[in-house]
Amino acid sequence: MLTFGWQKAWLDGVFFRSQIMVRTAITILLCLPFAVPRAAVAEVKQPVPKRDVAMAKVAASRPTPATKPSDPSKAVGLKVQPTKLVLTGPTDSRRLLISARLADGSQIDLSRSAKLTALDDRIRIDSDGFVSGLKEGESRIRVEERGLQAEVPVTVQTMTPSKISFVRDVMPVINKVGCTSGTCHGAAKGKNGFKLSLRGYDPHFDYEMLVHDISGRRINRVDPPRSLALAKPTMQVAHGGGMRFDLDSRYYQTLLQWISQGTLYGDPEASQVKRIEVLPGEVLMPRPGLAQQIQVIAHYADGADRDVTREASYTSSVPTVAEVTQDGHLTTLRRGEAALLIRYEGRFVPLPVTVLEGRPGFQWTQLPQHNYIDRHVDAKLKKVETLPSEIASDAEFFRRVYLDLIGIPPTPEETKAFLAEPGEQRLKRSRCIDKLMARSEFVDHWAVKWGDLFQNTRKFVGDKGVWEYRDWIRRSLAANKPYDQWVREVLTAQGSTFENPAANFFRIAKNPKVAMETTTQVFLGIRMVCAQCHDHPFEQWTQNQYYQMAAFFSTIGVKEGIDSQEEIVYVKRNEEERNIKHPKTGNIVPAKYLFGDSKGLSQEGDRRDDLVRWLTSKDNPYFAKAVANRVWSYFFGRGIIDPVDDIRAGNPPINEPLLAALTKDLTDHNFYLRHLIRTIVNSRTYQLTYRTNEWNQGDEVNFSHALPRRLPAETLFDAISVATGSALKFKDVPQNFRAQQFPDPTVGMGGFLDLFGRPQRDSACECERRSDVSLSQALNLINGSTVSDAIADPEGRIAHWVIGKVPDRKLVEELYLAALSRPPDTKEFELGLKYLAESPNRAEKAQDLMWALINSNAFLFNR
Repeated sequence: MLTFGWQKAWLDGVFFRSQIMVRTAITILLCLPFAVPRAAVAEVKQPVPKRDVAMAKVAASRPTPATKPSDPSKAVGLKVQPTKLVLTGPTDSRRLLISARLADGSQIDLSRSAKLTALDDRIRIDSDGFVSGLKEGESRIRVEERGLQAEVPVTVQTMTPSKISFVRDVMPVINKVGCTSGTCHGAAKGKNGFKLSLRGYDPHFDYEMLVHDISGRRINRVDPPRSLALAKPTMQVAHGGGMRFDLDSRYYQTLLQWISQGTLYGDPEASQVKRIEVLPGEVLMPRPGLAQQIQVIAHYADGADRDVTREASYTSSVPTVAEVTQDGHLTTLRRGEAALLIRYEGRFVPLPVTVLEGRPGFQWTQLPQHNYIDRHVDAKLKKVETLPSEIASDAEFFRRVYLDLIGIPPTPEETKAFLAEPGEQRLKRSRCIDKLMARSEFVDHWAVKWGDLFQNTRKFVGDKGVWEYRDWIRRSLAANKPYDQWVREVLTAQGSTFENPAANFFRIAKNPKVAMETTTQVFLGIRMVCAQCHDHPFEQWTQNQYYQMAAFFSTIGVKEGIDSQEEIVYVKRNEEERNIKHPKTGNIVPAKYLFGDSKGLSQEGDRRDDLVRWLTSKDNPYFAKAVANRVWSYFFGRGIIDPVDDIRAGNPPINEPLLAALTKDLTDHNFYLRHLIRTIVNSRTYQLTYRTNEWNQGDEVNFSHALPRRLPAETLFDAISVATGSALKFKDVPQNFRAQQFPDPTVGMGGFLDLFGRPQRDSACECERRSDVSLSQALNLINGSTVSDAIADPEGRIAHWVIGKVPDRKLVEELYLAALSRPPDTKEFELGLKYLAESPNRAEKAQDLMWALINSNAFLFNR
C-alpha cells in the first residue's frame, strides 16, 4: 500500500526536496512504477482462474442427460465434414469432423465422442476414428451423438495395393517420429554416425544415408524385419533415441512394406506436396475448456490427396491459450488468441484460434469511425467481445501526436494555443497533423528510423560518408519520395559513395549473402538467415532459394576510391567473380526470385535491375505489406505482425483484413508513405485514450486502447531539453542540434542515449533499438547529470520564471505545460502551490517539481 500511495503521489508530480540523499532513498520506490509502466495506467488485471481442462475433457465424453427444449445447450443438428468419403487402396484412411449445432446458434466439436458405426463389411473404423477400406464398393457410416443421427456415404474405389515410396510414404514417418529433429539425427553432425537432413529438407540425401550409407547395412532386403531401420526405433536393438514406434503400429508396417517392396525412392515431382488443407479454417470458441479436432489433407502434384492428420506437426503460438496434441486435438484453456502452425512435408498453414469467455452484460457500443482502419479494428473487437476505450482528450492526443510525428513534445505555448483553438475536434486534429508533417522536425524524426535500418554509422561508412548518407535519407524524406523509388535507388546504386550516397548500402553489405539477408529483412520482412545452412526448419524458404537470391548481388563489387574513405560500388565483369556457388554441390547457382515466375530472367549484366522490378512490384505480396506493418508499429508499439521483420506463416497477423487494407491503400496511392502515416494518425483507433474500461483492460494486441510506450532515447533526450528549456550540448555536432539530428550513434557514445536503448546500428533489425526499462535508467534519471544539469541550467525555463517572479499559480501551470503538455488539475494545483509555499527558496522548490514531473510515467512514456 505504501508503494501504491507513493506511486500516486509521484504521478501527481509531488515530491519532497531534491537533495541527493532524499532522491537516493526513494530509488527503489521510484524504480517500481518506472519499470512496470502499464500498471500505472491500467486497472490491475485479475488473475485468470486455472480451468480444469482434464475434467472438461472427461465431461465432454460422458453421455449428456436429456435437456429441456428451452435449454440453449441442446444439440439441434449434426454437421459432418466431409459429406462423403472416397478411399483409394488399403493404406488410405481418413477421419470425419463432427460438430453439433446448439440451440443458441453456437457449435461444439464432437469428433472424439460421437459414435461411428460401419453399416457393412466394406469398411473398418479404427479406435481413433479413422475409416479404412476392406472391400471395393459403396458403404455408409452412421454417426450418433446426443440423440441425433447422420449418415455419410463411403466409396472404396480400389483395394489394389500401391507401391510404398520413400518420398511420399516413408519420409513423413521419419519426420513425425523425430528422427530428423535437431536433437536426433537431424543435428549438424548427426547421432552415432547416422546423419539426416534437418526436418527432412533434403529427401534424396536422407534416402542415400538410410539405404546406401555404410554399404547399406541399415536395410536388410533378404530379411526385412531384421533391418536396423526397423529394429532400432522399435528397441529390438539398443537405440539411444528410445522407442519411436512399436511392432503393431502403422508406421512399422509402412517401413516394413517399403523394405519388402525394394526401397522404392518414388517420383519426387509427382509426390511433391503442393498444398495442405486444414479443417476447420478458423477456430472460434465461445468459452475456454472446449476442444476441437483438426483435420489436415495433403494435396499432391499428381492430383492425389491424403488425410495426413496423424503425420502433420502442430505447434501453438500461445500454449496458455490453446494447447494441441500431435494428433491434432486442440484444447482451449483461457480467453485469448493464438495461432496453430501446422506443418507437413515443407508446407505450412497457420490456423487462427480465438477463445472467448462469455461476458455477461457485454453489449457492443459503436464509436465514430474516421476511416477504414476503424472499421477493421471494430470488426475484430466486436468478434472478441472487447469495447474500445474512449477517444483521448485534446491534451493527450496533442502530446502523443507530437512525439510520434516529430519526436519532440509541444512547447507550453503550442499546447495552450491548441487547447484554446475552437472548432470541431476531428478537423482541428487533422489540421494539427498536417502542420506537423510539414515541419522540418518530421524529417529529423523519421530520418533516425531509416538511419537505423540502413545502418548509417561512421564505423561502416566513415566520417564523411555518415553525413552524406544522412543527408540523402533526409532529402528523400523531405521530398516525399515514393517508397518504391527510394528502394530502387538504394538497391541499384553504384559509383562513388560520396557522389551517390545510396551506394553506401553496399559499402555496409559488401558480401552478397549479407546484402540479400538485409534486403529481404528490411524490404520484405523475411528473415532468410536460417536458410543459409539448410532449408528453413519452420518455413517455406530453402537453402537453394537463399543462394538463388544471393546471386542477384554476387555481381556487385566494392573498391577504394580516390578520396580518403571513399569507396566505389561497381558491377563485376569477370565471369568467375560474378558467380556464387552452392556450398553443398559446388555448382554455380543462377539468380532466381524468391517466389513468382523467374522466366526470362537474365543472368548477364547487373542482375539487380530485374530484382528491383520484381521486389517493388505492386503484385509482390510482401513488399508493401512489410512497410505498412512497420509504419503501423511506430504508432502503436507493435506491428499487426510482430516482430515487424518476421513475416511468416508461423507468425500470422493479429488482424489480417486490417493489414490487407493498409497494404492496398499504400499501393493504391503509389507507395507514398506520408499518405499512410496521415491515414493512421487520423484514425479514431490511433486517437483512443490509454485508459482502459472493464471490457478491454486485458487487451494488448487488438488496438482497443493506446499502449504506453517508453520514449525512444533521442526523443526522451530532446523532451528533457524542451521541458527544461535547456540546450543540451555535444561535441562533434553543431551547438543547436537536437539528439534526433545526430548523424550516428558515435555522438554521445556510452552516455544517456545508449543507456536508454539507442541502437549501435550493427544490424538492420528493429530489435536492436531497446525500449526496456531498468534500474540503471531509473538511477540516471534520479541522480544523473543529464536531468539535473538541464533543470538547473541558468538559461533554462525555471531560471527565467524565478527571475521574472512568475506568480506561484502561474509557475505550477507552466511546469505542467512544459513537462506533461497539459495544465494541472485542481488537486495538482493545490499540491503544487502548497509545496512552493513551504520554503522561501522558490528556485529549489520549482526545480524539485520539474524533477518529479520528468521522473513520472506521464513524461517518460508516450501514452
